[in-house]
Amino acid sequence: MIAQNQLAQPFFSASHSGKHRIYIGMAPGVGKTYRMLQDAQALKEEGMDVVIGLLETHNREETAEQAEGLEQIPLLEVNYQNKSLKEMNVEEILARSPQLVLIDELAHTNVPGSLREKRYQDVEYILESGINVFSTVNIQHLESLNDLVAKITGVVVRERIPDRLLDEADEVVVVDVTPEILQERLEDGKIYDVHKIEQSLSNFFQYRNLTALRELALREVADNLEELAEEQSGHKGSNGVQERILVSVSTNPQSSRLVRRGARLVSQLKGRLYVLFVCDPDRFLSKDEGLYIEMCERLCQELGGEFLRVSHPDIVKGIIEVAQQYHITQIVIGHTRQPRWKWFFKRTIVQRLIGSLNGIDLHIIAGS
Repeated sequence: MIAQNQLAQPFFSASHSGKHRIYIGMAPGVGKTYRMLQDAQALKEEGMDVVIGLLETHNREETAEQAEGLEQIPLLEVNYQNKSLKEMNVEEILARSPQLVLIDELAHTNVPGSLREKRYQDVEYILESGINVFSTVNIQHLESLNDLVAKITGVVVRERIPDRLLDEADEVVVVDVTPEILQERLEDGKIYDVHKIEQSLSNFFQYRNLTALRELALREVADNLEELAEEQSGHKGSNGVQERILVSVSTNPQSSRLVRRGARLVSQLKGRLYVLFVCDPDRFLSKDEGLYIEMCERLCQELGGEFLRVSHPDIVKGIIEVAQQYHITQIVIGHTRQPRWKWFFKRTIVQRLIGSLNGIDLHIIAGS
């Protein structure tokens, strides 16, 4: 399945910046790298100048065979904590200036001290130079899906990419297999070493996990196609009213979870994301609290939202004023448990919002 954001023109049309094709799958082993190499070999046969910028075969013989005959840019050796590590050599790729470069594992985090923190930032830098890129990533690495994937699989994914990369890509190719076939590949030793098979089948590669991840991958690209169709037809939904989602965050460490939940809602509704922090003018934030808010702000920006910080002695009134000013249609807020006796003396923020909002939907997200 391919979701194309530039259907009206050939993928490799001449332009100032390079084109980006992302191969995405539900889990390791579905064949993203294999498919990328297959497509690259076909293009090389047609006369295109193709090189490998970074390839991770994970000792899979079939994948390594697909790379035969393709030029590989030498990796850059980096010394870190008395260890010699290898990273993609971006400057060497730019100097070589191929028509197309293949770059595996888009969500990879570079060695500390590198010019850019993440590999996807290297990819954006290469695209800006006019070089086309094929890259690979798994669905669980999308930032807005982080909490959902952790809930499904019990695994917290540390390396993540902003959702906007899929939106900005010129093509998104879903490499799809059934959970049964993927488990067979795992049992045959085609994904991990033999000593990892049983552990993988009992954890991440459980059938129910793979089924849920596959659904996420297919739905993500389906949403991409639907959005593209709306752009081409000029219709933005049935009533033309864009949803505006406001996520209210606090100094609670769980606030990033609310931001991701709001981002998913925005993606489903094709709306706009706003993240709000109402600070008390009479209260100073501790160092940790300040870091939590900065983290939410960075996350909001990565997810394509607008971060708002207002000063108000009454958090509920602050939220309502911002909601009115920005024509908010839905609000996402966290709910923390409080002793019942407090309810008799002082209404909670959620209770006050329910009683004050007019025509605005309220999503109350329970604490973890």
